Amino acid sequence: MPASRSLPDNLARFRKARDLSQEQLAAAAGVAVDTVARIERAERKTTRPSTVSKLATALGVTPEVLLGIVPQARDTDVANVAALRHAITASEEIPGLADFNEQAELLPLATLTESAHSAWRAYVEGRHGELLHALPTLLVDARRLVHDAEDDLRAAAHRVLSTTYRLGAGLAGRFGLDDLAWTSAERALRAARVSDSPDLETAISIRYLVWTLVRQGRTEDAERVAVRAAEQIEPRMLDRDPKRAGVFGNLLFNAASAASRSGRAERANDLLTVAQAAAVRAGTDHASEAAIFGPRVAALQAVDVAVIAGDPETALRLAIHVPDAQGKVPAFWEAGHRLMLAAAAAELRDNQRALEYLAEARDLAPDWVRYQPLGTTTMRTLVDRAARRRGESFAALAAHYGVIG
Repeated sequence: MPASRSLPDNLARFRKARDLSQEQLAAAAGVAVDTVARIERAERKTTRPSTVSKLATALGVTPEVLLGIVPQARDTDVANVAALRHAITASEEIPGLADFNEQAELLPLATLTESAHSAWRAYVEGRHGELLHALPTLLVDARRLVHDAEDDLRAAAHRVLSTTYRLGAGLAGRFGLDDLAWTSAERALRAARVSDSPDLETAISIRYLVWTLVRQGRTEDAERVAVRAAEQIEPRMLDRDPKRAGVFGNLLFNAASAASRSGRAERANDLLTVAQAAAVRAGTDHASEAAIFGPRVAALQAVDVAVIAGDPETALRLAIHVPDAQGKVPAFWEAGHRLMLAAAAAELRDNQRALEYLAEARDLAPDWVRYQPLGTTTMRTLVDRAARRRGESFAALAAHYGVIG
C-alpha cells in the first residue's frame, strides 16, 4: 500500500495533539517504536493497512483521516441541518414545497418578535444546537404570519421573517454551507424590502449577502455591494440614530475586509477611517440584531483587517491601543479578535503568544470558536511546529480547535 504524502505529517500532528510520545503511541497501537519514527520521518515507502489501522485506532481517527484521504470530521451539528435546510428552501411558489399543509396556531407578532430576539442571543453566544432546533420552526411561523396577515401587520411580519432568514444565513455560514447561507441571505433581503422598515432592514440584510460573497472569494463584488449599501444608509450629520450608524459602520467593515482580501490595503484603511469616525460619534459600543458597533468594535476591526492584509506587526501594534469597551461587545466578537491576534503571533513565530490568544478565544466563546477555520489553521501550525509533545493543556487546545477529534 503506497504511503500517502499526508501520512507522515498527520501521524506526527495527531500524536502531538494527543500528547503522546512515539513510545506511548507505539505501545497503544501495538507496533514497534521504530515503525512510528520511520513513518514520521517519511522513511517508509509503504505502510501495511493493518499498521495504519492500528495507529488510527490508537489516535482516535479513521484510517482514511490518518492517510489524508478524507478530511477529519468535526464535532459539529452539520449532520442535523436537514430541518434548517428544508425551512430555508421551502417555497409557496413550488408545488409540494409549501409550509402550510397542516393547520397550526397563528402566533402573534409580539411572540414571534421575542422568539427572534431569543434566537439572535443564541446566535451571538454560539449556541448552535439550540438554534438548529429553534430556527426551522421560527421560519415557518414567521412565513405563516406573513401569509395570513394584511397591511401593517404583514409588513411587520416581514421584518421578523427577514431577521430569521439572516440568522439562518449566519448559522449556515458557520457550518461552511455557503450556498445555503446565500439562499437564506437573499430571502432575508427579499423580505426586508417589503417590511415596515425597508431602508434599514434592507441594509442589514445586505451585510449578510456581502459576508457570503466574501466567503465565496468574490471580494470585489462584496466591496462594491457593501459600499453602495452604506452610501444609501449613511447617517446625516445631525442623525443620532445608533442603529443606523451601526449598520453603516458594519457595512464599511465588510467593505474594508473585502478590500484587504483583494490586496488593497490603502482602500481598506480609507474605509475603516470613515467607519471609525462614525464609531467615535456613536460614543458607546452596542450589540443588536442590526449591528455590532462602537469605538472598541471599530478598533478591533482595524486589527483584523491588518491581519487579513498580511501585516502581523501592524496588527499586534494596533492591538495595544484598542480602547476598553464602552458598553457591550459580544463574546464571540472578542473571541474572533483573539483568533486574529493568534494568527498574527503565529505568523511572527511567537508560538507561545499565539497559544495564549487561542486559549483566550476558547475561554471567551468555546462553542463559537470550534467552527472558525482560522483557529483550526493556526492551531495546526503550532502543532506542526512543536518539536515534541507539549503537555495536556496544549493537547486540550488542539482537540478543541479540531486538529484532532
